[in-house]
Amino acid sequence: MNLRKQFSAITLSTLLALLATFCGGQTSVPQQPEQPPPRRAVHSHRPDVREAAVAPALCASCVQSNLTYLAGPALHGRGSGTEDEHRAAQFIAEKLKLYGLMPAAGDGQFIQTATIHSPVTGNASDSDSEETKSSEPEVTTTWNVLGKIEGTGAKDEVILLSAHLDHLGVVKGKTYYGADDNASGTVGVMELARILAKGPRPNRTIVVALWGSEEAGLLGSEYFLQHPAFPPKDIVANLEFEMIGRRDQQLKSHELWLSGWDRTNLGPELVAHGADLVADPHKAEKFFTRSDNFALAKQGIIAQTVSSYGLHADYHQPTDTVDKIDFQHLDRAIASMLGPVTWLANTDFKPEWVEGKKP
Repeated sequence: MNLRKQFSAITLSTLLALLATFCGGQTSVPQQPEQPPPRRAVHSHRPDVREAAVAPALCASCVQSNLTYLAGPALHGRGSGTEDEHRAAQFIAEKLKLYGLMPAAGDGQFIQTATIHSPVTGNASDSDSEETKSSEPEVTTTWNVLGKIEGTGAKDEVILLSAHLDHLGVVKGKTYYGADDNASGTVGVMELARILAKGPRPNRTIVVALWGSEEAGLLGSEYFLQHPAFPPKDIVANLEFEMIGRRDQQLKSHELWLSGWDRTNLGPELVAHGADLVADPHKAEKFFTRSDNFALAKQGIIAQTVSSYGLHADYHQPTDTVDKIDFQHLDRAIASMLGPVTWLANTDFKPEWVEGKKP
């Protein structure tokens, strides 16, 4: 059959079918995701489609990818003052820059390097000699990461979102990965920063701070207060995110707790604007005094910790690993704070201490 006869034999329906096949085979080039899609973790109990109705702006793959790296073998537990902690800080700084935040550590930098000198006391020898005090101070270096979304109106008023980025590192040959403590809080702050930076600029300035060497005694946050990149008096409120990667079995599955609930009027106001927060149920543990928020609170700054730590047995153990993280809960925790933080950054409400409760 010649070419003309072939074309005359093609029916209209065949042409339409061919056209549909041709068009259907054309696909647009997909945009690259910010993070590669993770392999689905069995432990996370994630459905195939996660929380689209709850938090359409949340990047679940970003959360998992960031946490998997921070609490993975490459960083050896991010020990306080180690090069692994430094590498974690560099990783976070690069992400904040990618997300569109401005540097807030001073001199156009995202990282504040803290060199801390502290006197050390020598131990007594096995002989009867007296203890001697070393004349050489012990030098510790740690790294804080600070980024900001500058406000449009009351830009000298700061809402500070923070978490500590370090953990225990390698102890006696065992790696303490610190997935919940506190890679979970770190990635929570990072993801809030990413989402907020993509939205309308807030009225107040939002600063995110990832502190170094909290495990060594709040060293990073204390250094910042002594060498501030902006006046600490500008901080209207500080929310520290600490161990939000697993649910507290004493609470409802979607709830988080706030330390120092009865010390300020901040908690009830956040709840009134959508936060799934309740009072810290572990009063005997005195969590209000056990994280970086306390360094700020001692300076009179309203500073409280958001957490869902339920006293699980993996706290400060090598078993605090990525496979124990409930990513479904972690995503919900981050998403649940987005609205309240957005409100706090745009309102003129200023939280206050309850009389007699200021540390």
